[in-house]
Amino acid sequence: MDDEETEGTFCVLVNEEGQYSLWPEFKSIPAGWSGVGHSGSREACMAYVDAHWLDMRPRSLREQMDA
Repeated sequence: MDDEETEGTFCVLVNEEGQYSLWPEFKSIPAGWSGVGHSGSREACMAYVDAHWLDMRPRSLREQMDA
C-alpha cells in the first residue's frame, strides 16, 4: 500500500448488497455505493466496519439462504 491508501481521511461506504468499503474522502463516491455517515482515519473506519459488517455474505445470498 502506498501513502494515499493508508493516510488521510476515509469514509465508509455500503452497497445494496450490504457490503462495506473504505473510500478516500476526497474522491467522488462511485455508482452503486453510498456513505453511511462515518469518516475518519483508516483505522477508525476499519473499526466501524468490523463492528457493523458481521455477516460477510451478500444480502441477496443471506435472503436466499433464509428462505
